[in-house]
Amino acid sequence: MSAERRVLGVASDCREDPQLLRGEATFIADVELPRMAHMAILGSEHAHALIKGIDTSAAEAMPGVLKVVTAADFPGVMPLPCIWIPGGVESHFPPHPYGLPGSRPVLSGDRVRHVGDQIAAVVAETAWQAYAALKAIRVDYELLPVVTRADDAVAEGAPQLHEAVPGNLNAYWTCGEKEKTEQALAEAEVLVELDLVNQRTINSPMEPRGAVGHYVAATEDYTLYASTQGPHNHRFLLAALVLGIPFNKLRVIAPTVGGSFGTKGYLYPDMALVLLLSKMLGRPVKWVDTRTGLMRSTVQGRDHRQHVTLAGTRDGRITGLHCTSYANLGAYPSTIGPGVATALMGRSISGMYQIPAAFCEVYAAFTNTVPLGAQRGSGRAEATFLMERLVDRYAAEIGMDPAEVRRKNLVPDDAFPYENGLGWTYDSGSYRENFDKALALAGYPDMDARRVEARGRGKRLGVGIACYVAICGVGPSTRMSQEGMLGGTWESSNIRVHPTGEVSATVGSASTGQSHYTVYAQVVADELGIDPAQVQVMEADTLRAPYGQGTYGSRSFSMAGPSLALTARKVKEKMRRAAAALFHVDVDKVVYGEDGVIFVQGERETQSKTFADLAMALWYGWNLPPEIEPTIDETTFFDPPDFNYPFGTHVAVVEVDELTGETEVVAYTAVDDAGFVGNPTIVKGQIEGSIVHGLGQALMERAVYAEDGQLVSADLRDYALPRAADVPFFQLDRTETPTPHNPLGAKGAGEIATVPPAAAVVNGVVNALADLGVQHLDMPLTPEKVWRQLYPEGVAR
Repeated sequence: MSAERRVLGVASDCREDPQLLRGEATFIADVELPRMAHMAILGSEHAHALIKGIDTSAAEAMPGVLKVVTAADFPGVMPLPCIWIPGGVESHFPPHPYGLPGSRPVLSGDRVRHVGDQIAAVVAETAWQAYAALKAIRVDYELLPVVTRADDAVAEGAPQLHEAVPGNLNAYWTCGEKEKTEQALAEAEVLVELDLVNQRTINSPMEPRGAVGHYVAATEDYTLYASTQGPHNHRFLLAALVLGIPFNKLRVIAPTVGGSFGTKGYLYPDMALVLLLSKMLGRPVKWVDTRTGLMRSTVQGRDHRQHVTLAGTRDGRITGLHCTSYANLGAYPSTIGPGVATALMGRSISGMYQIPAAFCEVYAAFTNTVPLGAQRGSGRAEATFLMERLVDRYAAEIGMDPAEVRRKNLVPDDAFPYENGLGWTYDSGSYRENFDKALALAGYPDMDARRVEARGRGKRLGVGIACYVAICGVGPSTRMSQEGMLGGTWESSNIRVHPTGEVSATVGSASTGQSHYTVYAQVVADELGIDPAQVQVMEADTLRAPYGQGTYGSRSFSMAGPSLALTARKVKEKMRRAAAALFHVDVDKVVYGEDGVIFVQGERETQSKTFADLAMALWYGWNLPPEIEPTIDETTFFDPPDFNYPFGTHVAVVEVDELTGETEVVAYTAVDDAGFVGNPTIVKGQIEGSIVHGLGQALMERAVYAEDGQLVSADLRDYALPRAADVPFFQLDRTETPTPHNPLGAKGAGEIATVPPAAAVVNGVVNALADLGVQHLDMPLTPEKVWRQLYPEGVAR
């Protein structure tokens, strides 16, 4: 398609924006059905306890209350399953009746294992009445010992959470070459070691989770409205593995979703509860979480304690890398939590570097905390943090500029496809070009002069670099099965051409704010040579959309996008065949023009049809040969041969106030490579939001659990999130190395820029304090923590 007509790859406004900005979008809280009742869920006050009894009588007598239920009311309901088992190792899980790895029960009946563990549910005429009735439920607890850290949980004598999981150890998982790595460490000229805490953080989308269940007795049909990233997956898991109902009796609809960052890709008890209670009461049942409820029940992120070692030469060559990590899975295995904590982290620790010997071992353990799940950049962010902190420590140890150490060890352009020795095969890249571009844009050579200027203002200036590679584009299905995924990871799309030339494109994904309706229309319009305004995009409804695996792992544009492109090519081919029949020529003489005009080669002026002409001709079905059926309705299932691997370099310039210890990010440069970019405006927004997310972990975010398992940071008064004043304007640029693994050349982009900021900022602060002998600081870098490095003995002024 000519540059003048090309719509894919061109920046444009988002078609979703007017509806959102005018407040006309339908979120889960906006769903209203006739006679709808409202549900509230009682969470445990304690982190670990036996339930000796539950008295619901007072709650049942309260105004407006329709029903109060406990675990005893659902004897046939199965626990929520876990579908990502750490691959290739022995794993231990709570049991599930179908022999699958079990997860949390819909309601806990005999024991609670974290603060917020669901015990009972109330349904009332209004939400206020339901929440008020929760306070009248009396639970008799017998308190049990608590453990909140993964390394403590696997220690001898630790409190046990699940009888089926000896020593609280879900899995001991490894990747890489242990003996070769140990030899590299033994023979190294230089060894650097670090103990790192990648702190637990709390996913905080603007919209909490919610669900509406509607059961119709006459047809025995269930409909679930839910703020979900994966309607089709949740339909299958709920129907087949939790409720035990026919698959074709459950419909799942995702209305507008106000952010997710990984949290809404999981199966939660509330999804089953609203359906079960709707059937009990004969009325639709609605639940919308509170902010505190979200923080006590929605999956949390990160949470690794690691001992890492890097081996190298005196001239800056990295020769070995070893990581021992204790990963905190929380009280129950979430839907895919164990895979996030093992493979996504462990296979990613080598980053952009060519390291001859690497090995990672992970102890994935259960504790009395909220279950672990994905958080934007999950696994890859933890891996990048450890690698980039080690590189800076190594550079300091040998007295070399950290930029030069990185440059010396980058995977060279002629090495692709590159096997990193840990299980990933990087598809494509020009790491050196990307790295040099970022440093030049950041003004890296001028930092010494800026340091002097800053000290004159009472500030310590530091610069931190972080490079990353992020596995994205989940599938491929066979490869994911080897990693322990119990399910396919392909994606699908359908295109239907209407008689007047408009097009409906449906996909199995579900947008959580990534502007799917804009970029998917661009993909279809670009292939067909039509205006994007002619393309209607539909998704997130299992009754209308083809099967699909959902939105996660930065896979929307690099999985659903290629599927749509391939489906559009089927549409074009059918139009060529129809045109050949109408023009009475061989199909190889028919050209599909870039502008959507189909014509006989060399005879465009006399023998041609527009896209709309052929759409109408196929609708009528006149004069078509038997092998060409009327209308156009095409579907494609796309399963890539491998993942895609976006990468990039970020540079953070920070200033530390010498009096207060406050850290300010004064400049931030990011050069990312997501392969072919479908809409630069959308990707720019994703990059900016991702960076802010990463800065939050570096500077302020931390889930704080007390010794008794109480979540101290259970609302936004105690859990800090970055605000506009906390971040600078960003300098953004990109390089472009398309992946060979899909027909668009697209790599993931939605979460990649969350991966490096924490490392870049911590590297910058340590750099600013290096003359004081500071070698490492654990996140978050609060002013007090930094101040104590400035004044270790305290100071009176």
